Amino acid sequence: MMSTRVQLYDTTLRDGTQRRGISLSVEDKLQIAKLLDEFGFDYIEGGWPASNPKDAAFFQSAGSVVKHAKITAFSSTRRRGVFVDSDANLRAILEAECPVATLFGKSSIFQATKILGLTPDENLTLIEESVRYLVDHGLEVIFDAEHFFDGCQEDIAYALKVLKSAEDGGANWIVLCDTNGGSLPNQIEAYIKQAQSSIQTPLGIHAHNDGGLAVANSLIAVDAGALMVQGTINGYGERCGNANLCTIWPNLVYKMHKSAGNEDMIQELTRLSRTVAEVANLIPDDSAPFVGDNAFTHKAGVHVGAVRKYAEAYEHIRPEQVGQTRRILVSELAGRSNLLYHFQNLDPSSETVKELVQTVKRMEARGYQYEDAPSSMKLLVERSLGNVPDYFEVDRFHASVTHDQRTIAEATVRIIVGDSHFVEVGEGDGPVHALDVALRRALTRIYPVIAGLRLQDYKVRVLDGRDGTRSQVRVWILSEFRDEPVRTVGVSRNILEASWLALLDSVNYTLWASHTVPQNLTGSQAQPLS
Repeated sequence: MMSTRVQLYDTTLRDGTQRRGISLSVEDKLQIAKLLDEFGFDYIEGGWPASNPKDAAFFQSAGSVVKHAKITAFSSTRRRGVFVDSDANLRAILEAECPVATLFGKSSIFQATKILGLTPDENLTLIEESVRYLVDHGLEVIFDAEHFFDGCQEDIAYALKVLKSAEDGGANWIVLCDTNGGSLPNQIEAYIKQAQSSIQTPLGIHAHNDGGLAVANSLIAVDAGALMVQGTINGYGERCGNANLCTIWPNLVYKMHKSAGNEDMIQELTRLSRTVAEVANLIPDDSAPFVGDNAFTHKAGVHVGAVRKYAEAYEHIRPEQVGQTRRILVSELAGRSNLLYHFQNLDPSSETVKELVQTVKRMEARGYQYEDAPSSMKLLVERSLGNVPDYFEVDRFHASVTHDQRTIAEATVRIIVGDSHFVEVGEGDGPVHALDVALRRALTRIYPVIAGLRLQDYKVRVLDGRDGTRSQVRVWILSEFRDEPVRTVGVSRNILEASWLALLDSVNYTLWASHTVPQNLTGSQAQPLS
């Protein structure tokens, strides 16, 4: 227990589910538990077995998916006026048949007397008796000293008595909780040292993020001697969340040189973060440290110029250490370095590069954004170099929506290839879908490779709502071609035109990327399409 290894205790399946918008099924919880086990987490808190049938069902199945971590059941100390062997919460802990139990009790005299209505001595007694009851039944017991840091500010002598009562009951761990999340790092450090001078039991930290300091408070607690860190994946939790283990873990290993978890798996930390987000049906936080999409993304030209020489100029660790990749964006903030990073075939001293930088800035002033549309950016650059041929010309397009007994969207597209004109009609769920269908029909017989292009996602953003329905809109389209993403963008005050421009870029990029030879059909060679 006194090893210098820091124990990682995950409470995503219990404390994390208290976040608004998270509701995990039993299958969801088992999937996450299996993943946490794979990553070497020491303790996985599965829930409160007495609180609901779902948590009870999880404990029945967890042993079949978790091979290394200790599955932990959570509960409160016994209720007032109830013997320990008659308390429903404590009996549920035993029935869960977990090797570890985590009990929380009040270490704040205000919480004990005003919220629970206990006398100070009653609170101490029920803590000691509850811990001893589970220890006597062979469980490893972790006592969560709830509201410990607030309790220290109210009455530090009493807060320390609470810890001593848990220790007298035989607790294997005592975890100090910043339950309201408002403590500062210097307070965490000072009160941990006070706790160490009063008890011999190993200490842990459980921090909440209401002051934005949960990670900092957890790390300084370890620096002060805590040997267990409790938290959740992605910082999920009630109110502002819990300490984020996806931030704490790499800091412990890479910055503080502590042993924690399966350290080989930190190189897949981003996968862990995003998989849990996917299971929880939440959008990943792009700005999250280490694992967010923006964590190793560079946009300013000065930064990119430095990173091209030495990555450590603007990166505190290598992206690969946490399963990330470096991203260099091309935008209105870009200089030549951004373009040269992506396009090694550009001559740094050429006028083309200077013109491209200005073109990008003009396009983005109109509302374009190439950060998430690299295929459109690639087309822009390669066209400037004369590397993208004219595969076809759009003569005109038209879309309409009618409603009789059902809504019908139709589109007509007229394209020119060589000397030949082709007209095709498409029907879809909406005008953009109908345009996509018509364009594909018009092109597939000439360029069969287009059949392999599949639209995956479509997003519209209004750039300035003050213009109402005539506002400029930006359309992003994500397609897939040969298992590779094709991301394109179009901008216009007309949503159909913006969508059309993005569709055209996806088709042209696919033709160029597949090294398709442009056709030069004559009127005698071509057959008009239906």
